[in-house]
Amino acid sequence: MTRSELRNQADQIIEKLPEETGWEDLMYSIYVRKKIDQGLADAKAGRVRTTEEIRKELGLNK
Repeated sequence: MTRSELRNQADQIIEKLPEETGWEDLMYSIYVRKKIDQGLADAKAGRVRTTEEIRKELGLNK
């Protein structure tokens, strides 16, 4: 990602925040965006598992 793209995404996040927003809210919003982007990249790369696979791994099969 280029600096310009990063700045654009950060601006979009900031614009969506309420007027009375602190650093904690901004950092949380950035964290959530990062996790969503990582999840989408994982899905695109085929790094996904079904709910059934996870339940089996955790011993939660019914």
